[in-house]
Amino acid sequence: MLDPHLPLPFQATVHPEARAARRLTWDSREASPDVAFVALPGERMHGNAFVEQALAAGAPFVLTDLDVPRAVRVPEAQAALFAWARAERAYAPLVVGVTGSAGKTTAKSYVAAALDALFMPVFNTMPAIACFLIEFGRSGRPLVVEMGIDRVGEMAELVDLVRPDVGVVTTIGPAHLEQLGSIEGIAREKGVILMDGPGQAVRGLVGEQASAYYPGVDSYGFGTVTHAGQNLTVSPQGASFTFEGVPVVLPLAARVQAEAAVLALTLARDAQLDLSEAAGRLAAVSVPGGRYRVHPGRFTVIDDAYNASPVAVRAALDALHGWGQPGGQGRRISVLGRMLELGPTERALHAEVGAYARERADLTFGVGAFAAELGERAVATVPELLSALLAEVRDGDVVLVKASRGISWTPERRAQEGVGLDVVVQALLERAGSLDDRPGT
Repeated sequence: MLDPHLPLPFQATVHPEARAARRLTWDSREASPDVAFVALPGERMHGNAFVEQALAAGAPFVLTDLDVPRAVRVPEAQAALFAWARAERAYAPLVVGVTGSAGKTTAKSYVAAALDALFMPVFNTMPAIACFLIEFGRSGRPLVVEMGIDRVGEMAELVDLVRPDVGVVTTIGPAHLEQLGSIEGIAREKGVILMDGPGQAVRGLVGEQASAYYPGVDSYGFGTVTHAGQNLTVSPQGASFTFEGVPVVLPLAARVQAEAAVLALTLARDAQLDLSEAAGRLAAVSVPGGRYRVHPGRFTVIDDAYNASPVAVRAALDALHGWGQPGGQGRRISVLGRMLELGPTERALHAEVGAYARERADLTFGVGAFAAELGERAVATVPELLSALLAEVRDGDVVLVKASRGISWTPERRAQEGVGLDVVVQALLERAGSLDDRPGT
């Protein structure tokens, strides 16, 4: 319980009617008798505009600079929230921070499973991370935090908040180039997670693909890396390998997920956990929809439509290429949409990805801007794509759907860009009769 009447790591005036809460939210719609509200500055409106709504919903207290009932009154709510988070984080026995141009959510999910840790489900903004640290810092369990960035200096701010004991970089590739400028800029900014923080020595780990950017930092994966899995086999049924003699089987997974599992087992070994038990937990890992989620049916749908960057699309295409049907039945079909925030080289990057798709898939579709670069069958809109794709797909095919959803844009800009292929995934699942919702990774 979060009791505002106990000593706080910031100066505050606590209203006598303020009560303890189970968790915090910065979204007033989530406020309830168990959930307190933090009034943060927003892009369009300040959270103070919703304090009365949160109080009406029964919020035990509100963190604000307003003089209202049940207020924990502070000069600046965001600064207070972050100070509170840093104080609570200090109680956690182990904090793992994960960043990278692709594969962050997958790595986070596998690490959490192996360590039997708590982790944030989706959001990775600083307010969300702060609320997570406050809620679970004293849980006694390890914490795993996804730390995504899209501007210079943001990783330093995140590291100051999270202060990870272990910093992980999964991959480095072109993403958020409009703000970060270059691949070298991306590597430099993400590499801040590997540096020693205030009063602590951070252990750094980097994926095999990212290791070239961080010489001397321990790496994980397969092949010539510091911490390696052995005897990797990838098939339509999943991935299998061994780690220090322990067999690992990951249903409906590909190489990217296997690499995340090696990272997870490396940390489990270092924490002196039973590796066989950790491997068993990895077999049941579930990630949110849109992140290489495999749906078997009359034809197989690979839902990887949450987000996209060139390195992530290439990895997904490699996974697609690994699918084959007995007796040569069925085709591998890629459905690709625009990758956002790639800067002035975006057309060339889309063309490179499209050329790779033609090598790895039997049939390629492109939609929206750069559709012709992405696929041999190019359409302008999602409705056109749906019509063409549903007329084409047949039993035994394997269909990969991947694009940027534009979640960093305003709704107006997202609509203008025309990205977001989750509706395509849903239509395919309905046509395939895919009732099996097992997460591949």
